[in-house]
Amino acid sequence: MLEKLSRRMGLRTDPTIFFVSAALTLVFVVCAIVFTDQVDRVFGATSEWILSYLGWFYILGVTTFLIFLIWIALSRYGHVRLGGKDSRPDYSNLTWFCMLFAAGIGSILMFWGVAEPISHFAEPPQQDVGGETVAAAEQALGYTLYHFGLHTWTIFTLPALAFAYFVYRKGLPFRVSSIFEPFLGERIHGPIGKSIDIFAVIGTLFGVAVTIGLGTMQINSGLNTLFGIEESRLNQVILIAVVTCIAVVSVASGLDTGIKWPSQINIVMSVGLLLFVFAAGSSLYLAKGIIETAGVYLDWLIPLSFWNDTFGNTGWQGTWTVFYWAWTITWSPFVGIFIARISKGRTIREFVLGVLGLPTAFSIVWFSVFGLSAFDIEMNQGGGLVDRVVGEGDIPGALFALLEHFPWFTFVSAMCIVIVIIFFTTSSDSASLVVDMLCTGNDSAPTRQRVFWGVTEGVVAATVLTATGVGGLDALQQTIIVFGLPFFIMGFLMMVSLVRSLQAEFTEGSGAQRERSVPLATRARKRRRAGKRPGNGHGTNGNGNGNGGAGT
Repeated sequence: MLEKLSRRMGLRTDPTIFFVSAALTLVFVVCAIVFTDQVDRVFGATSEWILSYLGWFYILGVTTFLIFLIWIALSRYGHVRLGGKDSRPDYSNLTWFCMLFAAGIGSILMFWGVAEPISHFAEPPQQDVGGETVAAAEQALGYTLYHFGLHTWTIFTLPALAFAYFVYRKGLPFRVSSIFEPFLGERIHGPIGKSIDIFAVIGTLFGVAVTIGLGTMQINSGLNTLFGIEESRLNQVILIAVVTCIAVVSVASGLDTGIKWPSQINIVMSVGLLLFVFAAGSSLYLAKGIIETAGVYLDWLIPLSFWNDTFGNTGWQGTWTVFYWAWTITWSPFVGIFIARISKGRTIREFVLGVLGLPTAFSIVWFSVFGLSAFDIEMNQGGGLVDRVVGEGDIPGALFALLEHFPWFTFVSAMCIVIVIIFFTTSSDSASLVVDMLCTGNDSAPTRQRVFWGVTEGVVAATVLTATGVGGLDALQQTIIVFGLPFFIMGFLMMVSLVRSLQAEFTEGSGAQRERSVPLATRARKRRRAGKRPGNGHGTNGNGNGNGGAGT
């Protein structure tokens, strides 16, 4: 029945994955609107249980993924090319980085660039340090970069590598189920594989919804600062609708027009904003601080990778780290497939080091400039950021609160709103493309299918942000923590699956290589000797009479 409906609608997709995913998403939207209190209680209780009993699993999981990626990049598998041996990258390194950045965490750097450092500066995660001190500033930068450095990009890189390997080396479709082919075999095309893909579609929709929700809150805050537009749920729904319409037009334009060029434009604007804050602020202080912050990050990296707040047990990690990891991993299939899609032809070593290293280096510079600028305002210029961002809880407005201390406030703030909108649009574009690929297994489906998923993302974001009783950031956190857990479990299976397949490929390749390296004459003698052995039912005497080597 679903196949007939799919043909009648002119769709080119797996009807089971497409229609079941759409139906389950619709069920959630309706339930969230009609049974608001019940949905709140379910997600609230489940997320609280996960934070209380499984927060350590999130911390261990991401660190394990990072160690695995570093190992595989430096191992003998590092030279394996993601594609045929003659395959080469489709995009230059600069274009590749721009697309990584825009589809990955570009909008998140805009949202948290000031908000997180100033939050930790006011209220240090480890309570043995006083707030608003030099030690608190160092701790704030260490924790912020822990959240947005190697560990965040690890969550994207692992599924991206798995997708790229199984699609370009094994010829499997662009689906999450393809990654588990070493375990499931042909069953990836059956009910088990389809169930995995349906869950991946739904999880991706909710992960992207959180990103859209945060971006909308920041846009609303910027418009409130500039034009006095009230920060309300109604205005945020209107903003989601407007930007979703822009994203739909963009996604209909294709990968190069809709994502490539906006990504490059946006990275230029983001770097321009970064340079403006650097030049208009305390430049010498920031120049020294960037170098020092890199050292702080390296110093804090290993301890924080295993820190579980065991002794303090303050619950801080649930609000920050666990939320980040759960959120990031729910939209890792979307970012993973997108990264794989633009990374064909690169070696495993080049892929891993590039996807981990380039964005992390940029994040160090970004958070150094914005975080240290915020600290400078608090410590040397009269302050005000802590009161507004932490005291009043205006996290979405943190960036604009910082810019009030810089020249050309109106122009620069308007540019920031444009940057967030473009990041919003490219993220939605990428997600629409990827969700459709999860349903079809390729990227050649009709445009209307991608448009459908683009609209669906906006609807889910509006529902999570406004239809639930808690609303705002709390609603986003509760929802995403619940959806993140199964994806973490899949992450461990991805590592085993990759190693199994690579080992099998190397074993087969080594055997074939050893056979090819033996001289033809030697191989002929071996075959003749094998043909003379008793019990050889086929013989190798050239006449196929099975005579145990009767003729030589």
